[in-house]
Amino acid sequence: MAEATEKATTKVKSIFIYPVKSCRGISVSQAQLTSNGLRWDRLWLVVNSKGRMYTQRVAPKLALIQVELPVEAFSPGWEPNKTSFLVIRAPGINELKIPLVEPHSVANGVSVWEWSGSAFDEGEEAAKWFSDYLGKPSRLVRFNEASELRPVNSDYARSHSVKFNDLYPFLMLSQESLDALNDRLPEPVSVNRFRPNLVVDGCEPFAEDLWDEIKINDLTFHGGELCYRCKIPTVNQETGEVGSEPTATLTTFRSDKILRPDKEKHQGRVYIGQLLVCTNYTPETGKVIRVGDPVRVLKTFSSYAECLI
Repeated sequence: MAEATEKATTKVKSIFIYPVKSCRGISVSQAQLTSNGLRWDRLWLVVNSKGRMYTQRVAPKLALIQVELPVEAFSPGWEPNKTSFLVIRAPGINELKIPLVEPHSVANGVSVWEWSGSAFDEGEEAAKWFSDYLGKPSRLVRFNEASELRPVNSDYARSHSVKFNDLYPFLMLSQESLDALNDRLPEPVSVNRFRPNLVVDGCEPFAEDLWDEIKINDLTFHGGELCYRCKIPTVNQETGEVGSEPTATLTTFRSDKILRPDKEKHQGRVYIGQLLVCTNYTPETGKVIRVGDPVRVLKTFSSYAECLI
C-alpha cells in the first residue's frame, strides 16, 4: 500500500443510475446512497418465463429502452406516492408507466447469476410490453429490499450487498481512462458502453485502477477489484448493434495477461473501471453524492499485483 499522490483536483464529473438492469441509464446531478448501492440503481430486472435475467448479452434491444423517474426521486428522503411512476419508452411501442408504489404480487425463483430469490412482479401490462418488445416471454420484476439480501459474490466484499447489479454496488471510471481508450479506437465510444455509476476526472488515465481507498464527502469507498468486461461494451447503445470494439482494442493493452503477467493462469479477460463498496454507510446519514464533489484518494495499491484481477 502507498499513501495517495493523486491530484486534489479529482472530482465527480457524472453520476449515472440504471433503474432497469441493461436498459439505458439516467444522468443525474445527485444520488442518494442506500445499503446496497445508489437508490433506484438496478432496482428492476427483465426476466424470462423461468425467472432468469435478460441482459444486453442475449437481448441487445434492451439498450434502446429509455427510462425516466420523477426528478424529485433523486432528492434525499423523497418517497413516492400514487401519482409517481417509472416511465419506460422504446422505439415502435407505446410508453409504459410503472407505479413507484410497491406492488403486492410476488414472483418466486428470480435468478441473477448465482443468486435466486423472490421479487415483486410488476404485473401483466408490463409483462406484455416487454414480451412484445423483445419478441419472447418476459416479465418485469422489482428487487424486494425489505425481504431479500443479495451479498456481493466476492470474498473481498462479501459483507456488502447489491440489488440486481452484476457484481458490486458501485462502478467507477475516469474520463481520462475513457479518453485514453478512445485515442486507440478507430471510432470513439461513449461512456454509456461501460455503464459506470460514477465518472471522475482530474486524474491520470487508469489511475483509478490502483485506488484502494477514496473519500467523496464523508463517504469512504474501497476498491481493489477491477471490472472485467463482458459482451455489453460491444453493443452500440444508440442502435443496439453488436460489434467487436472496444473489446478488441482493450485486449491489446488491458487484458489480465498484460496487467498481471506474473499470474500463473490467465482467463483472457479485459478490464476497465474500478468496482467499489462504501465502508461507512449508515441509514441515519442519508448521504448524497453530487456532481462536482471532490474525490480524495487516501490509499493506493503499489502495483496491479495487489489488485484482484
